[in-house]
Amino acid sequence: MNKIRILWTDDEIDILRPHIIFLEEKGYEILTASNAEDAVSIVEEEELSLIFLDENMPGKTGLEVLPEIKQIVPHVPIVMITKSEEENIMEEAIGAQIDDYLIKPVNPNQILLTIKKLIDHKKLISDKTLAGYQSGFGEISGMINSARDHNDWVQIYKTLVFWDMELEKSETAGMDEVLRMQKMDANQGFSKFVKRNYENWVQTEEDSRPVLSPDLFKKWVFPLLEKGEKVVFMLIDNFRIDQWKMVLPLFKDHFRIENEETFFSILPTATQYARNAIFSGIMPLDIQRKYPEYWFYDEEEGGKNQFEHELFEKQLKKEGKNFTFNYEKVNNADASKKLTENISNYLNKDLTILVYNFVDMLSHARTESKMVKELAGDESAYRSITYSWFRHSAIMDLLKILAQKKVKLILTTDHGTIRVNHPVKVIGDRFTSTNLRYKTGKNLDYNPKDVFGVTSPEKIGLPKSNISSSFIFATNDDYLVYPKNYNYFVRYYKNTFQHGGISMQEMMTPFIIMSSRS
Repeated sequence: MNKIRILWTDDEIDILRPHIIFLEEKGYEILTASNAEDAVSIVEEEELSLIFLDENMPGKTGLEVLPEIKQIVPHVPIVMITKSEEENIMEEAIGAQIDDYLIKPVNPNQILLTIKKLIDHKKLISDKTLAGYQSGFGEISGMINSARDHNDWVQIYKTLVFWDMELEKSETAGMDEVLRMQKMDANQGFSKFVKRNYENWVQTEEDSRPVLSPDLFKKWVFPLLEKGEKVVFMLIDNFRIDQWKMVLPLFKDHFRIENEETFFSILPTATQYARNAIFSGIMPLDIQRKYPEYWFYDEEEGGKNQFEHELFEKQLKKEGKNFTFNYEKVNNADASKKLTENISNYLNKDLTILVYNFVDMLSHARTESKMVKELAGDESAYRSITYSWFRHSAIMDLLKILAQKKVKLILTTDHGTIRVNHPVKVIGDRFTSTNLRYKTGKNLDYNPKDVFGVTSPEKIGLPKSNISSSFIFATNDDYLVYPKNYNYFVRYYKNTFQHGGISMQEMMTPFIIMSSRS
């Protein structure tokens, strides 16, 4: 359909001929009907973009034929035109899901404005969004080239997330690839920045580095508890900044957003390391040295995050804090529902810690399941599924309950995830870890240009199971693949969401502090 086709139904259609000529001169194709029956026939036979419907016609009125038309073309906007300004008629029309209404007599500019609002609105927004990104493209490139510290990189990533979601909303064609290349350029610069600075971050005092995983409770949670606030600390595994921006409207309905902070997940950006660091308040090397009973190496059997409760108790003791707390890990829908039903029993303590694994399970399911891979085929769909989970899961019921309580709600994560596309060959023995974004072992063979290699893990706060163990981290959108069965694994893991390495999406993570609107 080349032109926008509009059906105008009015028993005085001949009187409206000047209006129709005006619209045709603007490039619209106008079909006309003088009664409800003719209108229905046209709706059944023609492809339409918009319908103007007179409310007061002989025979079936506009209100009477409206449900029949909606049933035939439920997605076509309908504008009701009426001589009456009576409130009950307008309420009935709006209740019947009209998209707009006009009061007679109408003038051509009113009609044109309505068309642009309902039909051209999305195109106008798309054009404006496209122009905005095009004009901002050079500015973002300049930001990437001139970035000097971690705050600069946070601003770059948030700017890219903004444009990613704006272009998605506007459905602007042709710019996806440009934005993807700019994100890749940014990640290349960010990876170089992390390689240069990460060891110094780990070795220096907290005040002179970005906030890292072990700093969260000391920096942002304990101060709230010391003020007498009750705090609910909700950690959602694999939760990125763009996913937070996607679900933000759901939270705004119930909570005031007090602070939107960003912290850097430690390396590896994997649950075993990052989440244990959060709850212990120390780096993995210190966990292994001080509490060896709570640490499992990658190649060892056993759950790598089964002692978070105990590690948090150690952090409280180390910091000299006497706060009471509850800890609950939620791994499935039944557990989430049960938690929601019993949340009042948890809020009798100073701090309630809730750990949700859904997004992490989604990313793994996307790798294993062809159907889930198709549902979450790209970044936009991945965000959409996260939104759908929030919207329809028991977590929304929980949020509504918490919104009625006098609590501070914290929403955060342990690390993010990135969609990988570029395979990188590495060689390791049978004891080498299996993660696609990092490897640790004693016989790693790799091209140093392809990865961030660390031959002395203790310098970045990591334990090693063998005296000659080292770590390597994938950067950008790379994933690490062994030469054996190379082609199979390249195809199997390409375009899947992974974590453990160095990228803006994995390392820069949200920390949101909210309070109830009530």
